[in-house]
Amino acid sequence: MPEILPLSETDPHDFWMQQAIALAEQAGAADEVPVGAVIVSAENELIATGENRRQRDHDPTAHAEIIALRRAGQRLGTWYLTGCRLYVTLEPCPMCAGAIVQARIHTLIYGTTDPKSGAIDSVLQLPQSPAVFHRIQVIRGVQAVACRQQLQRWFRQHRQKERQ
Repeated sequence: MPEILPLSETDPHDFWMQQAIALAEQAGAADEVPVGAVIVSAENELIATGENRRQRDHDPTAHAEIIALRRAGQRLGTWYLTGCRLYVTLEPCPMCAGAIVQARIHTLIYGTTDPKSGAIDSVLQLPQSPAVFHRIQVIRGVQAVACRQQLQRWFRQHRQKERQ
């Protein structure tokens, strides 16, 4: 039975992004790039979560979004995630953007942009590509400052460890 969590009185997008930020924090504590993802149904039921696991799983595809999409498909018994919203702390890369489109996610909500490999707005605009047959709604910048600061803090600490 899906867990139903209370929504923020101000903005449900802030509430769900806070859940993704908490998952990203867990990933960062496990020496993974801190990215978290949450998939929610149209009825605001938590369907699945994911956090980066590439280092732990020795899997180049173990991005937070991919983990969450796999878990959602397993939980719902279908790869059609029509009507679902995906919250993720960082703009998806090309692999994840493609998987999001393939899963038929209704709405993607992301925190901060990825100027190096973002495939929604920054480097590529995959959802607007003529090669894409399913159009997703995109909401940008939810908790952007918190998401960006989390990533910057982790990378700063990671670089300091490498120098030592």
